[in-house]
Amino acid sequence: MDSGLAALLGAAVGSATTLGAAIVNGRAQARSQHAQWSRQHRRDAYAGYLSALHDRDIAMDAVLDALRSDRPDLPDVDEKTGRFITLAREVHRACEVVILEGPAPLAEIAERVANASSDLSHVMRRMAENARAGDTTHRVEDIALAAERERALYRAVKDFRLAARSAIGTTG
Repeated sequence: MDSGLAALLGAAVGSATTLGAAIVNGRAQARSQHAQWSRQHRRDAYAGYLSALHDRDIAMDAVLDALRSDRPDLPDVDEKTGRFITLAREVHRACEVVILEGPAPLAEIAERVANASSDLSHVMRRMAENARAGDTTHRVEDIALAAERERALYRAVKDFRLAARSAIGTTG
């Protein structure tokens, strides 16, 4: 084989090897960028959900504080309940994004948060109805039940936060 043909063949093999390596590296980089993009979208969805939960929980605490009074100010309770309902809708919207972004186990934990929130909301609703009716028969029981359900809700939110950290690969 003459040296010109060997050089040409060597250049072709070198070019093919370089091209193959570039394709492999390009695909690996694309996968890495897509994974980072996906992780960022999930992080944003989880952070938005937790933020909505936080705002709603502050409003919920305000309603419960108003209802725990010996003589609840009903217009104040109604105003605070209205704010709570508005923020609860925001939580629902944020939860839908969490469900879309996944993964499925995290969506299941978000559902547990929703159930715990609903359980507490039922107690709050009953407390408000009893306050409107002037019925204090179950007041002490309802206050204790609300506290128990608040703890269950906060445990579910904590579980969500831990699962979200795991889903986006945050440790520590």
